[in-house]
Order: sequence, then C-alpha cells, then structure tokens
Amino acid sequence: MEVKHFNEDGTPKYTNRLINETSPYLHQHAHNPVDWFPWSEEALTKAREEDKPIHLSIGYSACHWCHVLAHESFENEATAELLNDNFINIKVDREERPDLDSVYMNAIQMMTGSGGWPMTVFLTPDGRPFYGGTYFPPVDRYGMPSFPRILLAVADAYQTRRDEIERSAIDLLGELRRFDGINLREGHQEGHQEGELSTEILDHAANNLQRVLDPVYGGFGNKPKFPPSMALTFLLRQYHRTKSESALRSVELTLEKMAKGGMYDQLGGGFHRYSVDEKWLVPHFEKMLYDNALLSRIYLDAFLATGKEFYRRITTETLDYLRREMTDPVGGFYSTQDADSEGEEGKFFVWTTEEVEELLGEDDARLFCRYFDISATGNFEGHNILHIEEEIEVIAKLMGVTTERLVEVTARGKRILFEAREKRIKPHRDEKMLTAWNGLMLRSFAETARVLDRQDYLEVAMKNAVFLLTHLQKNGRLLRTYKDGESKLNAYLEDYAYLIDGLLALYEATFDLRWIEEARKLTETMIEQFWDSKAGGFFFTSTDHEQLITRTKDFYDNAIPAGNSVAAHVLIRLSLLTGEERYRQIAEQILKLMKNIVMRAPSAFGHLLCALDLYLASPFEIAVIGHPDSDDTRALIDVVFKGYLPNKVVALAAPGDVAASKEIKLLENRQQVAGKATAYVCRNFHCEAPVTEPKQLAADCGLLLADY
Repeated sequence: MEVKHFNEDGTPKYTNRLINETSPYLHQHAHNPVDWFPWSEEALTKAREEDKPIHLSIGYSACHWCHVLAHESFENEATAELLNDNFINIKVDREERPDLDSVYMNAIQMMTGSGGWPMTVFLTPDGRPFYGGTYFPPVDRYGMPSFPRILLAVADAYQTRRDEIERSAIDLLGELRRFDGINLREGHQEGHQEGELSTEILDHAANNLQRVLDPVYGGFGNKPKFPPSMALTFLLRQYHRTKSESALRSVELTLEKMAKGGMYDQLGGGFHRYSVDEKWLVPHFEKMLYDNALLSRIYLDAFLATGKEFYRRITTETLDYLRREMTDPVGGFYSTQDADSEGEEGKFFVWTTEEVEELLGEDDARLFCRYFDISATGNFEGHNILHIEEEIEVIAKLMGVTTERLVEVTARGKRILFEAREKRIKPHRDEKMLTAWNGLMLRSFAETARVLDRQDYLEVAMKNAVFLLTHLQKNGRLLRTYKDGESKLNAYLEDYAYLIDGLLALYEATFDLRWIEEARKLTETMIEQFWDSKAGGFFFTSTDHEQLITRTKDFYDNAIPAGNSVAAHVLIRLSLLTGEERYRQIAEQILKLMKNIVMRAPSAFGHLLCALDLYLASPFEIAVIGHPDSDDTRALIDVVFKGYLPNKVVALAAPGDVAASKEIKLLENRQQVAGKATAYVCRNFHCEAPVTEPKQLAADCGLLLADY
C-alpha cells in the first residue's frame, strides 16, 4: 500500500508497531497515522490501564475493501486523531489469527445479521465486543453513517453510558458462549434420539444440493458465486456410490462453466476467488492458495471419474501456476495474490482488442478474439476478461476455418499474450506461508504426482513437507505462520488436520514410511491438545493457547474445510492403515455429534459428508508387497490410483520390511506370491485372495477391466 505521508527527506512521516510484524497485511498499515498495535498483551494492558475501549480492525492482504477502508480512513490524519485519542487500536491479519477472527466474526453476525471483511469491532478493555460492523465510509453515504460519526458516537457512549455498554457486552458474551455450544449439544442429543449414521444422510444431502443447483451455469444459489469445491467432491463421491447421473451432471456442469469462465485465468492458469455474477464471468480477481488447492483436487477427481482430458488440463495448469507464482524457494507456498495492480482491480488480467491485434496480427486476432469473446465494447469496465462461451469446433465453423487452425491460433495466442502480460506490473503477493493452507496444497501436489506420474510435482510436494516439518514445527508442536525466516504463533486445529491429510497423501505418493510416522505423531498431539473429552469434537485452539473470551469449535465449511471434518477424515484413514481403533472411535463421535445439523444444512458440511461417505463405505484396504521400483509393483499401484476409487487406503512394503509392517498393520504378515509383486485387497472385515495381475486387482476393486 502506498504511503501517503512523508517527511521532507522522503521518509515515512508515521511508523507504528506493525513495522515489527511479519504479516504483509499488517506491514501495509505500518506507516498509517493510526497508532496501531498488533494483538498483544501490551495492547490489552494499555486499554485496561487507560480505561479506553479497543478498536479492533480485522482484514487480510488480498481484501479489496480492506484497502479502500485503509486509504479512506486509516491514512486520513483527522480520522487517525479520533482513533488515537479515544481508542486503543489493534490491527489483526485474519489469516494469521483465525481464532480471533472466528470469535469476533460470530459477534458481528449476531449484532448485524451479516459479516465480512474488513471487520470493525469495538471491545471493552477486557476484550468483550459491544458494537461493530464491516466497512464504514469516510462520509455518510450508501445509507451508512460515516466512520468518524461512528467513532464519536462509540467514544461518547463509552464515557457517558457505560452501564449500557456493560450490559450489551455481558449479553453478547453470553450469546457467543451459548452459540459455541448450542449446535453441538442439540446435535448430540438429537443424534442419540434418532439412531445411527446411515447413507440416508448422504442421499438427503445430495438431493438438497441438486435442488439448489443453477441448471444453466452450475454452482449453487445465486450471485455472487463461490467455487463449491467441497460440495462437488461430495457429489462426485455420491455418483461413485449410487451411480447417480444427476450428481455427475451437477459436478460436470459446474466444473466446465467455472473453468471456461473469467473466474479461471485462461492465460496463466489458476482460479480467482469468486464470481460476482451467476455466469462465472467477472471475478473478484484475487487468487487464494486454498481455493486453488481444493479446486485442483476436484478437477483431478473428475478426470479420474470421467477420463476427460479437459479436467486433467485444468488440474495441471492450476498446479503449474502455483509452482510458478506461489512457491517460495524454501519450499513453502505463499498465501494470496491481490485483486488490484497499479491501484485498479483486475488491471493485470484484462485486455482490449487493440492490444490483442498488436500482439497477434489482424487475422489471428480476429479468431482469437472470437474464441475468447473479446470485443471493442468489452465485458468489464471497457476491457475484456478472457472466457469461453462455445466449443472450439462451433467457433471454427462460424469463422470458416478448420478446428486445427483455430486450435493452433488459440494456443499460440495464449503463449504470446501470457508473455506480454508477464511484463506488466503484477498484483501484490502475500508471501507469508500458513501451515494449514500449505497442508491443503501438499495433498494436491502429492495426489496429482501419483495419478499423473509427475516427478516434478512429487519433488514440489516432498520439498514442501520437509519445509513444514522443519520450519513450522518446534518441540513436536506446529506453528501457524512463516515469513522472512521467522516462524510464530501456536498452530490451530486446521493446521494439524490439514498437514496430517497432506502427509498421508504424500505417503501414498512415495510409500516412504517417514511421512506416515510424522502424520501419526501429529495426530497424537492433535488429540491431546484439541479434543474435548467431555462433549466431543475438537476445539479450534489448543489447551495451552492464549485464553480468549470463548473457546470455539470449527464444524462448518467456509472457504476452507472445517477442522473437525478434516480431522474425522484423516482419523478414519489412519485407523484403516494402522489398525488403531481409537482413531475411528473419535471420528465416529464427530460424525454422530453433527448428524442432525448436517441433515438440516448439508451445503455447509461438504467435507464432513465426504468423511461420512468414507466411514460408511467399507473402504478398500489395499496392501502391496513388492520392490517399489520394479515394473510389476508399479503396474499394481497404477491400477488403484488411475481409476476413481475415492474410499481406499494403500500401503506398500518391500518383502521382509519389518519396520513398515510394524507401523502399518495393513501390511502385517503379507508376503509375495511366487516371487512376484502381490496385492491384498480387504474390505468389510474380509480379504480377497492375493493377486499378482493388474486386471484381477482392478476387478477386486470394482474398476473397469478395459482400462488396464
């Protein structure tokens, strides 16, 4: 963010405590005239000693309206004076501190009925919220009071109507604590009344999701549309379980429309955050690591389920973008890229017909523009977002050229425009690395490496795992964030669950015992530090975390999967691999706890539904005994990873590998048959006869023989 106030020598006029933070978002506010604190005991103590209310501002680096609020208000000296005189001002990066974000977002939603970022919350000196909202304009407009008016009113109320504020804070805190437990208590009680877990829940959820499907453009509900990766993953599993063609059509329609729309970067790969319209045409241009991790995974699954090359291409283009743009030399993945460049949203990504003609020449530009719907009037503020509305064969016929000619023009044009775009000023990149989001991305690279035989992707995944276990782990405990060589902040439930998930995927990509050993150690720590042995479910924060005004549990999927749902999924997988029944019992408690809430609002629990599908599925437990680098071993492994088989665990050991069979009970007492690589398939408490031929293994796993 541009500094607006300078001394005569060109140095910033103001510098506050945020200059010492590692978060790029906090750094963007380090030269505001506002006397910012990071969330710290120093700030809370100062509020108590001076008896001032706290102005808490929460946002993140890629948030467009966070930048607007900062420019309009936090860089304004008069507004800063109001803030400094009347409040202790605390700035928080929600990506570093999702615990604070969760607590105070719940408060804002209770007070206003909605939430979002930037988030503005006013607290008593001991951290209890009593008033707040999201964005406030610098002057009265949009039917909203100005930010200065809000500040004066809150400051006056704190001085003259303290009793009212205390009552409000007490009531709201009570509601927050009730909210944190009410759904769980209701689910727990009703779950015991209404019986055990069953596929009825899955069928009900699938029907509900398909009822709200947009039949023209895909996705669920109306604009704005966010990529529903977890719901699509569940529906694809539903197709696998029930052979429901409508579930598959819902998935394919949505995946096709998203990837052909402007929400997908047609030149550089990777998905933007969301679409402001129902057509997936005009995106909010920021790119988030977690979206691309989850979306690359569902496109890979769709490729496995359908064999369509289109899905494979989107998967690899997305991962290539992440490897090129979002990977640090140390092995970690960056968090976000902004929507804005040079002060304009989307400027980096959009084009005019004149620019295309200059780069491609008139004849090729005419074809290229027709295929990507580039026009003189434009589709976004006089410019054009590249997107695809019709099949290439249709466009070729309309333009009077062969399909081969149009394919050549579009491929060449994409390369030339991409190279030209690389010379533009790129959007700001938030280069902090978060354990949870890296865990999501680790799984995607590892799974794709295994499915597509991509050694380059595998190297990215292994380097990432080493980075996380080396730099974001201390004394057996995970840390949340890494930037510029500094790791800090206690990790949250999602950090543990996502990293365990990524390590299990890496184990199945390499069959290196190290990764499952690390996953088990982290699992034991996760249970010890986060599990609620009284009411069930995992807390969001560890037992030794800083005490906040309430301790929350994370069950609802938002932009990323809920920590409890990922924990349940990995615990079931680990139970199958290791034979540790305790893991399965904990996962079962989570699923039963949430059964009735899932029935009421299935769209909020996509990943939990995937975990439930795994729990109910009688998964394939596949053990392979063979030399990892031999052709016969690879042939068996390829069978189970090159078809869509979502509910499986796979383990591999060389003949006589005692360490592997000790760690992974699935491998215990397994031997080769006739000196050949041998696969054992077990499910539902029984095992098939050992096999050495890929076609027989495919048959035992219910896969199509013609594929092998």
